[in-house]
Amino acid sequence: MLEEFIRNRITQLRLKKGVSEYQMSYDLGHSRGYIYNISSGKSLPPLKEFLAICDYFEITPQQFFDTTIQHPELIQKALDGMKELEESDILMLLGIINRLRKH
Repeated sequence: MLEEFIRNRITQLRLKKGVSEYQMSYDLGHSRGYIYNISSGKSLPPLKEFLAICDYFEITPQQFFDTTIQHPELIQKALDGMKELEESDILMLLGIINRLRKH
């Protein structure tokens, strides 16, 4: 069950990013069939490669497994940006988020 989830999630994120299996394999530094082999169930990535795949999608492993997040890469970019803000600016952003959620 988990293996199928991993294969499907990689495919979902890859399609959302708009890259082919070949291109993703190439971008990760592997042979052209690497992602195809994962997607088709012939293999699973080892932990080091799984982490590289998460980096490729600009998400954390936690975000990889959380399918309730619609745009994990954008959430991660927002979080990265918020790390550099002052507390007052973060509070202001939280106020904006709460206001948007009401609409």
